[in-house]
Amino acid sequence: MRVFLTGATGFIGSAIIPELLSAGHQVTGLARSDAAATTLAAAGVQVHRGALDDVASLQRGAAAADGVIHTAFIHDFMDMAAAGRTDRAAIAAFGAALVGSGRPLVVTSGTAHLPGGRSSTEDDAPDANGPARHRISSEEATLDLAGRGVRACLIRLPPSVHGDGDHGFVPALIGIARAKGLSAYVGDGMNRWPAVHRLDAARLFRLALEQGVAGARYHGIADPGVPVRDIAEVIGRRLGLPVASRSAQDAAGHFGWLATFIALDRPASSALTRQRLGWKPVHAGLLADLDRPAYFTA
Repeated sequence: MRVFLTGATGFIGSAIIPELLSAGHQVTGLARSDAAATTLAAAGVQVHRGALDDVASLQRGAAAADGVIHTAFIHDFMDMAAAGRTDRAAIAAFGAALVGSGRPLVVTSGTAHLPGGRSSTEDDAPDANGPARHRISSEEATLDLAGRGVRACLIRLPPSVHGDGDHGFVPALIGIARAKGLSAYVGDGMNRWPAVHRLDAARLFRLALEQGVAGARYHGIADPGVPVRDIAEVIGRRLGLPVASRSAQDAAGHFGWLATFIALDRPASSALTRQRLGWKPVHAGLLADLDRPAYFTA
């Protein structure tokens, strides 16, 4: 299958490339810069020049492919609403090329916009008041295409997709701990973050491309819910720093932009995904992966 991949040089996309190539697929990657194009060519990927906000280039890339995997997203935490609008426009561009074709479209979403306080499943609808509500319109756009002759499905990823090269929430916590001289959590720290290793996530994207059902929502969850206090304790031990609680009132001052997410309690299940796609995570869980020098040498 000829696969058009956005976010191809990103943390997750770069893991999807070898997964697809080893399964015999051909990959065309979206490249915004010369550096990205060089990286993709070196990985054995055909280069498609364009950008996430260039809907014409996205439509051309999708039209020339047998399937699309969309992992790119503009992570601008100062204007996530605008990032969400860009994402929805990109999905519409893919749809313009794929409607009526029966070809697969796999779109990345998240679990942070699902109901909190319990283990969310693939069947759960988003919480319109959640902190990641900018993802909701993208889910709606994807599911709409599923009713218009596109084998469109969603993969919801957890707050922590971890592994070598991680530059997400956990490295941000490490940086804050270094800067503050303290590894902290909020309240009792028993709020839970689900997690998955990037290589396990990459395999799920391939399975969804090959086997995914139109309109399905899949969960890339290996650890259903890791207490944030446990994460803070590993960070504190590795950095030789004290570990302590911060109140909800003090969270913004201590964690900055991460304060919105640090107290989230959003455990999630992937039982239905495992059953429906035969996906089984095999790589290290978050705490074991974090408890390595690689996370602390930058």
